Amino acid sequence: MVFKRLLGALGVGGPTVDTVLDPGPVRPGGALTGQVHLVGGKADFDIEHITLELVARVEAEHEGGESEGVVAFDRFTVGGGFRLTEGERRSVPFSVTLPWETPVTELHGQSLGVVLGVRTELSVAGAKDKGDLDQLTVAPLPAQEAVLEALGGLGFGFRSADLEYGRIGGTGQRLPFYQEIELVPSPAYAQQVNEVELTFLADPGGMEVVLEADKRGGFLSPGRDALTRFTVSHEGVGQQDWPAIVDGWMRQLVEHRASYGSPAGYGAPLGGGSPAAFGAGGHGHDGHHHHGHRSGPGMGTAVAAGAAGLAVGVVGGMVAGEVVDEVGDFFEGDEDEEG
Repeated sequence: MVFKRLLGALGVGGPTVDTVLDPGPVRPGGALTGQVHLVGGKADFDIEHITLELVARVEAEHEGGESEGVVAFDRFTVGGGFRLTEGERRSVPFSVTLPWETPVTELHGQSLGVVLGVRTELSVAGAKDKGDLDQLTVAPLPAQEAVLEALGGLGFGFRSADLEYGRIGGTGQRLPFYQEIELVPSPAYAQQVNEVELTFLADPGGMEVVLEADKRGGFLSPGRDALTRFTVSHEGVGQQDWPAIVDGWMRQLVEHRASYGSPAGYGAPLGGGSPAAFGAGGHGHDGHHHHGHRSGPGMGTAVAAGAAGLAVGVVGGMVAGEVVDEVGDFFEGDEDEEG
């Protein structure tokens, strides 16, 4: 999805910019490649720099309720320092590395409803303009995919995914927001848990897996939230018994039972001790507490097991085509606000 327009900061007759990403999804920590195509305007212009900015649609909770906004989470200068003559066509190739915490937007080719984009900014003779915005598609890392497939195989269902502004306390989180994947509990845990929320926080050395459960209350006890954190390695993913590991995580989460002696790096609690657990009312999210979650027609009904894992045909109550439309509306609305 590509949007082209004149550089509004320079008025009619300025150059145009069209960024084209190489086809196929990228992975967190991987290379994002493509070309920035420039077409000169009705005069010569000095291109001071070409900058790519990674942006995300993020939800923020506050006293007045919940709102959505666009958050930039990385910037890369990929060119500049040349004169673009009248009517000249020039292409600038680029290769930049995505942050390891970049959210996942699809699983097995199906959208999760998370919106990311690559915005191109040109600086021309002291004037700046965000001239192009493209959809960014991110596939999971092997370890992330293994965890999601294990959850699908265990009977957990996808409900929704979103990006939450804020931090998860006690983790190595670097971005100003985190991805939250909401899951319907499997039949084995449905009597104890209303839903499970999953967050991945990857870095070059491995990945933190944060699991939060909205636990059901009993006859004499109220419901409460429980949260645990685990670390996994990027190495040896194919040699692990992920269904057993993930089911062990879930048992610890639901039972609030500390575990010792797990193999280091695979399902081992952070710091080598017991998993961090938070009692009633606490999420472990800095400045972030929420008890109501988005719901809609079809949510929680698309459960896939085995090789397909949590790949879904229904995302947040929308079919795949509607998700694409929403992405387009978001980008177009964002450009209208700036222009």
